[in-house]
Amino acid sequence: MIIVHHLENSRSQRILWMLEELGLPYAIKRYERNKATMLAPPELKKVHPLGKSPVIEDDGQVFAETGAIVEYLVDKADGKLGAPANRADALRYRFWLHYAEGSMMPPLLLKLVLARIPILGKAATKKIQPMIDVHLDYVESELLQRPWFAGAEMTAADIMMSFPLEAARSRGGLNESRPATIAWLAKVHARPAYQAGLKKGGPYAYA
Repeated sequence: MIIVHHLENSRSQRILWMLEELGLPYAIKRYERNKATMLAPPELKKVHPLGKSPVIEDDGQVFAETGAIVEYLVDKADGKLGAPANRADALRYRFWLHYAEGSMMPPLLLKLVLARIPILGKAATKKIQPMIDVHLDYVESELLQRPWFAGAEMTAADIMMSFPLEAARSRGGLNESRPATIAWLAKVHARPAYQAGLKKGGPYAYA
């Protein structure tokens, strides 16, 4: 059985959602953040040297990094939620799968870190928001053209995009001025598999 090392309010919530969508059996080992620093507890370093989440264990192997875990799970499920057959959709799938962490998350994370710096942080975050807005406008323009990121059907690319867009909704300026993105988030949150993963994973601030 797959073991998910799940950190509260983290990227690992996506893995729980994906496992529910795939119908793969799994168990959760849950970790709480340090209330003062909001960092992951040192116990996670016993699982993987980076001490980050998500991390999964399966068949005697340990896998880290959300995108790598997602691709592993697609393979394990014989391609379910993987790249569509249509070439254009498959290329979009690959793009969004990597865009989520490679392009969209960095400015969101930077804003979060800067916001915690007294006095100077508030001014610094104002300079970051325009960078985030470029991404939000791009995402909105894409979701105006199709119901899911890769095309007509939900894929693992949508699962990867959920965390940055939830973070953007919470602290990155995403609001009703971008209705297609808000509608996509509502659609994601309404999925039974998403709700099941949320129930099993415990409190999650971004849902």
